[in-house]
Amino acid sequence: MNLHAMLDNACVSRHPDRSARAIESLPLEDQLTELDTLEIQPLVTLLDFLSPNQAGDIFAALHPGRRSRVLELASPRLSVLLLAQLDAEDRDRTLATLKKTLRTDLQRQLSFPENSAGRIMDAVFVTCRISMTVGEALRSLRKSGVHRARTLYVVDGESRLAGRVDVQDLALEDEDVPLQRIMHSAPAVLNPLDQREQIVELLDRHRVDSLPIVDSKRRLLGVVRYASLFQAIEEVATAGLQKMVGNADEQALSSAGTAVRKRLPWLHINLLTAFLAAAVVGLFESIIAQFTALAILLPVVAGQSGNAGAQALAVTMRGLALREIGIGDWRHVLNKEVAVGLVDGVALAVTCGAGVYLWSTSFGLSLVIGVAMILSMLAAGLAGAVVPILLIRAGQDPATASSIILTTVTDVAGFLSFLGTATLLSFLL
Repeated sequence: MNLHAMLDNACVSRHPDRSARAIESLPLEDQLTELDTLEIQPLVTLLDFLSPNQAGDIFAALHPGRRSRVLELASPRLSVLLLAQLDAEDRDRTLATLKKTLRTDLQRQLSFPENSAGRIMDAVFVTCRISMTVGEALRSLRKSGVHRARTLYVVDGESRLAGRVDVQDLALEDEDVPLQRIMHSAPAVLNPLDQREQIVELLDRHRVDSLPIVDSKRRLLGVVRYASLFQAIEEVATAGLQKMVGNADEQALSSAGTAVRKRLPWLHINLLTAFLAAAVVGLFESIIAQFTALAILLPVVAGQSGNAGAQALAVTMRGLALREIGIGDWRHVLNKEVAVGLVDGVALAVTCGAGVYLWSTSFGLSLVIGVAMILSMLAAGLAGAVVPILLIRAGQDPATASSIILTTVTDVAGFLSFLGTATLLSFLL
């Protein structure tokens, strides 16, 4: 198959790995010429399969309007990789062309927490495909322009980390030797949120010149090099002195006064929301008095709803923290949690309904708690997925506020679904 056929829209969409290998052998000018006719979605797919250096070079050479459309369709991981390789001025110009929501989301993704691996990672690094030979890997290294690299990282067809190769081993082997034969497993990998103390500990344990940073699917995000690691060592060594004079940033051991100032307002909000949940129960005082079994079973629905919401919240918070998802992915996250909530709700409704029937021998009560379980699980999943995204959009810290809002939503949803259903089906109780 000729090169033009390999780089048409249909072929790139079906065989992105083969198309990436074909384009990597060309000079940048020829790459841009060949890719000029690609539609945006196939182009995004191809960029995701190219080495970070080549993808960054191609992205930087695109017209500003084409860049914007690429970022609109790219995953958060790819967007961070592409934008991180632009200089600050060019990056700001590119971000300025985007819609406000997407721009805010990408700016958040580019801003990893202080002292994290993501903050000190180098997004410009050399990768080789596991299918390459030694000669092809050496040519890729020469073409990259990266200097003083002692380790190359090897990826599979989906850009997942497969291992590492020492540059010295490359220089000593014949060019036709398969790269896989001299490849070693990566001794350690970093999460972008790993703190500097963990970086230093891994460096000391494995004695390596660099450490790869991967996402949850082991796809390479960047590399922390020796210079950054050395700086991290210095910061760890001086952290104790800074704490002695009270000059450290706020951490888990911050002063009680600081913690009170940050937490007390939210606790007052929690108090108000607790009254809201109590008010919902108060609306159904008469039916609770009429059927006392409802008061016994009420915590069951609220408890299950709270646990389901906490699960959804934890997954969403992790996805946001690791840049797996962005604010613009809220529909996808929402659809997933609706499906999960519905399946879990039906399964728990059957189990819980059977248990309540054995306890009370009341079909009506079993039906009420079954329906309530489905409704409350749906509400909990929705809240767990949407609350942290909305808080980020509003400029608030989701780690501080999400649990308080989630507790309110799950309690109110649990009480309302259970007692509301009991009111509607009271003739069966």
